[in-house]
Amino acid sequence: MTSAGGKRPPDDPNEALGRLAGRRLNAVVFSMDIVMLWFDGDEGTTRNISLNCDYLPTVEREGSRWRNGDLGYADALRSFIPEVVTGTVDQTGIGLVVAFASGRIIVHPEPEENWGFEIASLNGFADDSVMIWRPGEASFEDIRYDPGR
Repeated sequence: MTSAGGKRPPDDPNEALGRLAGRRLNAVVFSMDIVMLWFDGDEGTTRNISLNCDYLPTVEREGSRWRNGDLGYADALRSFIPEVVTGTVDQTGIGLVVAFASGRIIVHPEPEENWGFEIASLNGFADDSVMIWRPGEASFEDIRYDPGR
């Protein structure tokens, strides 16, 4: 994880992602090969908090699971709008989890999948902090970056 503007990253790896708790998901944006999840921003600002997923997340909802390419994947992801985040997990072997009352969004590449230098990033906070998750680093220590893939 990295912070921008010289700000020190949180000591607790889940602290940055945990800042999403209590925020409403207000948009899901598909752009080329990434998904951006937009959440209500900090009070007094007009910008959204954005979780940019360079690896497309898995959706678990109502006992079903969708991955990119599955019929209904985009609809399942969008169905969390306008739910509020009830909790988060940021842990090695699990990856990033954003939980809602009706299900959860999980960001964790499978070993056989190709991924880039970054898995996800979080930005848009009033304090300008930015968190970046990469293969081999916090929460993704079980995923290794292989530029030859």
